[in-house]
Amino acid sequence: MDAHAGELHDARWLEKRLRSLTEEYDRIVNALSAGSVPPGGRQEALRRAGELKEIMRLKALRDEVIARREEAQRLVDSEDRELAALAREESDALRLRQQEIETRLRSMLFPPDPVLEKNALVEIRQGTGGEEAALFARDLFRMYVRFAERRGYRIDIYDSHASERGGWKEIIFKVSGRGAYGAFRFEQGVHRVQRIPETESAGRIHTSAATVAVFPEAEETEIRIELADIRIDTFCASGAGGQHVNKTASAVRITHIPTGVVVSCQDERSQMQNRVRAMEILRARLRHLYETEKKSKIDAERRQQVGTGDRSEKIRTYNFPQNRVTDHRAHVTVHSLDRIMDGEMDELLAKVRENLGAP
Repeated sequence: MDAHAGELHDARWLEKRLRSLTEEYDRIVNALSAGSVPPGGRQEALRRAGELKEIMRLKALRDEVIARREEAQRLVDSEDRELAALAREESDALRLRQQEIETRLRSMLFPPDPVLEKNALVEIRQGTGGEEAALFARDLFRMYVRFAERRGYRIDIYDSHASERGGWKEIIFKVSGRGAYGAFRFEQGVHRVQRIPETESAGRIHTSAATVAVFPEAEETEIRIELADIRIDTFCASGAGGQHVNKTASAVRITHIPTGVVVSCQDERSQMQNRVRAMEILRARLRHLYETEKKSKIDAERRQQVGTGDRSEKIRTYNFPQNRVTDHRAHVTVHSLDRIMDGEMDELLAKVRENLGAP
C-alpha cells in the first residue's frame, strides 16, 4: 500500500469509526432521556456517554473545520486574485487545524497500550564486522545511555562481555522509567554502520553491524516460573572488577528447561543480586516467547527479531562520512548523525512512529 492509498484508508477508517461512535452516543443519550435503560445498566451507560462526549465534541469541531475548508476551496480559483490568495491561505490554515483535531481523535480512539509504559530490557550484540562491530555496539550503548538520560530514565547493566579493544561483544541492560519500552521498542533489529573503523589504518570505509533486541519487563505475577523448570549454575565472573571476579562464584546462569532459554548475569558482586536480575531477563524473554506463541529456544526467537546479524538485514544505517542516518522500515533519512549518536533521537523516532502509523 503506497502512502496515498494508506492515507485514504486511514481517512475512511476514521469516518467509519466516528459514524459508528456517533450512532452509539445518540442511542445511549436517547435511552437515558427516555428512561429506558435498565436500573442496573444506568451507571455503565452514564460512564460510556461521558467517554464519548469529548469525542463527539471534537468530531463536531472537525466537521465545522471541514465545511469551512470546503467553502474556502471554492474561492481558490476565483478571478479575484486577492480573494483567491486569501482563500488559499485560509484553506491551508484549516487543513492544519483539521490534522491537529484528527490527531487528537486518533489518540483517543487508540488508547495507549499499557505494555508501552513498562520498563525495557535491551540486549546489544556485535554482528558481522569483527572488532569494529563490537566497537559499534559500544557506540550504540553510549547513544542509548544519553537518550535515556535526556528522558530521565535509569540504566542498569545486567550482563556484559567486553572485546579486546573496549567494545561490547554483548551487553544487556535495563531501562527504568515510565514509557521506557515504548521509547525503545523501535530499536530492535540490525543496525548497520558505514565508517572508517578505529581498527583500519588505511583509511577505508568499512561496513559492520550490531543487533539490538528489546523486551518489555515482565512482572513476577505475569510470568510464573516453576523452580522445577529451571536449572541454576554459578561461576566466577570474568572481566573488570579486580580480584573479586576471579575468586568468588557470583555470576549466575539460569536455564529454563522447557524452552531451553538460557540467561546469565555477572555484573553485580552479589550472587543473589545476579540471580534476581537473571530472573528478570528470563521472565521478559519468556513473556515474549509466549505472547508470540513460539515455544522455540531464545536464539531462534532472537533470529526472528534481529536476524542473523548480517549487514543485509539492517533496519537502520549510520553513515558517518555523510553524517546521515536512514531508517529503512519507515523510509526516513536525517542528516544529523552526530546529534543522534549523542542521544538526540526524539526527532528520528517521531518520524519513524509517524511513518509506521504507530502510537
